[in-house]
Amino acid sequence: MKIAVAGIGYVGLSLATLLSKKYEVCALDIIEEKVEMINNRISPINDEEIKKSFKNDKLNLKATIDFREAFKGAKYIIISTPTNYDDELNFFDTSSVEDIIEKVISMGIDTTMVVKSTVPVGFIKSIKEKYNIDNIMFSPEFLREGQALYDNLYPSRIIVGEKSDRAQEFANMLKECSLKVDTPVLFMDSTEAEAVKLFANTYLAMRVAYFNELDTYAEKKGLNSKDIVVGIGLDPRIGMHYNNPSFGYGGYCLPKDTKQLLANYKDVPENLIESIVKSNDTRKRHIADMILERKPKTVGIYRLTMKANSDNFRASAIQDVIKHLKSENVQVIIYEPTLNTDAFEGCFVEKSFDEFVKKSDVIVANRMETELNICKDKVYTRDLFARD
Repeated sequence: MKIAVAGIGYVGLSLATLLSKKYEVCALDIIEEKVEMINNRISPINDEEIKKSFKNDKLNLKATIDFREAFKGAKYIIISTPTNYDDELNFFDTSSVEDIIEKVISMGIDTTMVVKSTVPVGFIKSIKEKYNIDNIMFSPEFLREGQALYDNLYPSRIIVGEKSDRAQEFANMLKECSLKVDTPVLFMDSTEAEAVKLFANTYLAMRVAYFNELDTYAEKKGLNSKDIVVGIGLDPRIGMHYNNPSFGYGGYCLPKDTKQLLANYKDVPENLIESIVKSNDTRKRHIADMILERKPKTVGIYRLTMKANSDNFRASAIQDVIKHLKSENVQVIIYEPTLNTDAFEGCFVEKSFDEFVKKSDVIVANRMETELNICKDKVYTRDLFARD
């Protein structure tokens, strides 16, 4: 069986790697450099399991920029292109997904499209009506950045937004390529599956926002935030997970998914979902204010990436903190080894860590790293547990 994967970011590349252990997989992307890297078994993203698989496994995987080559003969076409939130439209920009759908339709081939991109609630139903097609279904992904292949090898659950033989077959493909034997598999209508994705990520964002607001209270009142977090986390109903304060949630999913869910609440009563989005903005403003209280002339930003072992700083909370600092005419310099430029958003990028420490009055770090131990007295962080 041949499977095509359109879009080879975290979701697409992890799925292509997973499935190519047992199936023929052709991955499609518009960036030639990424295609060449994959064909040379070099991972274009920072994911240790993908790197290991590229090095050690015999994968029936090739990549191309030609959609006809990718889609021809494919029984399933997985769509995992990016869907960014459009703040002006107050809705996901699903144009990249629809572009793939239109390309598949233009070929007139017998295939089933499986959307893995995050989409608004009701998207698949609207697509079926818009294009008068039925060969499309939705299957949400639940992956962590930097651990995408691991989370496909050991999935928390497999959900397919359809109750059919082809949905069963697709779920079985994912399950047989994984290493976990007791993975729950759920089949539901597409709209419910789309809601699962958005509500799951918004719950995670709510948990981040909750512990951040707890930490804000402790910081302003001079309390020991860690003691409070541990004290409530030992309640088994709450748990000691996903509770380490940060500068705010960011990354590929949580900012855009919370906004999309809020947009889906149009004409539906709510208070909580909107508060989660607002809470994240309030937290970033608070972080900037606490830094400004130290009256620094130069603030050093230690890493734009907000997680360990990450090369992504898309929508990272620190970027909004930087904007707040700059609005108060504070000089900001950045230390970010993954950046090859001399400036970022009008801020000087310092390549030397020693020079970065020397020039900074305050060093702002979302997560503590061992190399910061030499300048602890300069560091401002809310990292209580030295982990993500």
